[in-house]
Amino acid sequence: MGKLGGFLQIERHGIRYRDPVQRVHDYKEFVAERPEGELRDQGARCMECGVPFCHNGCPLGNLIPDWNDLVYRGRWREAIDQLHATNNFPDFTGRLCPAPCEAACVLEIREGESVTIKQIEHAIIDRAFSEGWVTAQPPRKETGRSVAVIGSGPAGMAAAQQLRRAGHAVVLFERDEAAGGLVRFGVPDFKIEKQIVERRVQQLVDEGVELRCGVEVGRDIDVRELRERFDAIVLATGARVPRDLPVPGRELPGVHFAMDYLYQRNRFVAAEHGPQPTVPAPGHLPQITAAGKHVVVIGGGDTGADCVGNSLREGAASIVQLELLPLPPEHRPDDRTPWPLWPLKYRRSYAMEEALQVGLGEQDYSVATTTFLPGPDGAVGSLRIAQAQSAPPFAAVPGTERELPAQLVLLAMGFLGPDQHLLEQLGVERDQRSNVKAVKPYTTSVNGVFAAGDARRGQSLIVWAINEGRQCARMVDRYLKGLSGHGPQDEGLAGHADADEGPEGPPQHAAPGISAG
Repeated sequence: MGKLGGFLQIERHGIRYRDPVQRVHDYKEFVAERPEGELRDQGARCMECGVPFCHNGCPLGNLIPDWNDLVYRGRWREAIDQLHATNNFPDFTGRLCPAPCEAACVLEIREGESVTIKQIEHAIIDRAFSEGWVTAQPPRKETGRSVAVIGSGPAGMAAAQQLRRAGHAVVLFERDEAAGGLVRFGVPDFKIEKQIVERRVQQLVDEGVELRCGVEVGRDIDVRELRERFDAIVLATGARVPRDLPVPGRELPGVHFAMDYLYQRNRFVAAEHGPQPTVPAPGHLPQITAAGKHVVVIGGGDTGADCVGNSLREGAASIVQLELLPLPPEHRPDDRTPWPLWPLKYRRSYAMEEALQVGLGEQDYSVATTTFLPGPDGAVGSLRIAQAQSAPPFAAVPGTERELPAQLVLLAMGFLGPDQHLLEQLGVERDQRSNVKAVKPYTTSVNGVFAAGDARRGQSLIVWAINEGRQCARMVDRYLKGLSGHGPQDEGLAGHADADEGPEGPPQHAAPGISAG
């Protein structure tokens, strides 16, 4: 794999970003692709590992060394075939995945030297779309069975695509006005432009998936009707119940959940720049703006960073991002998260880099919010915060209190689980965290009802969502074949039967010192 000794000869060059001072004035993607020659050099750094730990780091099991090598050799057409063999939407993961594969790369034993897997993946799929290599793959034959997939995030889209390619009739239900879930409405355009999502949605439609947006199952359509019309149901509703902060003053105007703000900003960008949704947006949405305000974002994760990035582009007067946990160490702590585990270390977000560059932001750790205080207009005007203890329950340290001005507060503290209304109507069992309980892999306590993604496993990564959608589809396919009197084989499920070998098998060049004969 790669160039013999390439990792010793070629310097690592990571992802290129647009200038932070310039990009805060638009909603275009901030990642800039490297020239083909540089990408081939980066692919050449992938060494012929005896055990490629990147496979273990990737929840999808992507064939990473194979397509790194193919890029190095300029065989881009074969590279996308290898990439699609395990991943339905590398254009999503190449932009949004935090790349646990790179943390598990053998070269990462020397911290900061891993192969730049994510940018190579990004380049492969963008090249494939530009060359016209990504096309619809409708099934060769119909099975006569039908499936309702509820939720059109990455898990639901992956499940719908796999099941449709296996020949089942699939209807994809989405309660919002456009498909894509949080990739469409939660993640900003400057991380993934929404035409990237729309072209994948169109691929599903071209393959024969029926898309019904603006339909909330359990309210707009009765669960009993769904059970009667479809042979199987897949729950892929995500984990959208946000974690709240129950402190005095929480009810003040100006204190909002992060997703309420992010949804509104994404709808604004869609209205201004497209693509337009397929049905009208709900008309009762709260109006939230950061323009000209002192903004405080509570939560230091990706959702909080996206709030910071949007607030900057909206023209906030200042932005402070608060994190309850202590500041992580600068380098991988080998005693806590040794290689190849995902390292618990400090990573400055793209958004905080922007905020610091334009002089409008700061990020503070070990901060507990104790009270929201009203301003002259009756809305939130400031926060009372304190130093937090360094261990659970991270309580406020007496004598460290101070006030922080805030005219908009965004709560980005993660999610607790899926909405319970639909789960109660279906009667499926839930685990202690309120997620759908799988009595067998991806199989709920109700016959014919399956679950995948965050609704089943809780808040997680996009790569886990796609993997869960694919594997859930395999279980649904087996179930449907059992209804037809066939065995639980996987031959008809696209993307599974040939995933071990890839479309044309592994590259056929000889390894050093081994005869090709």
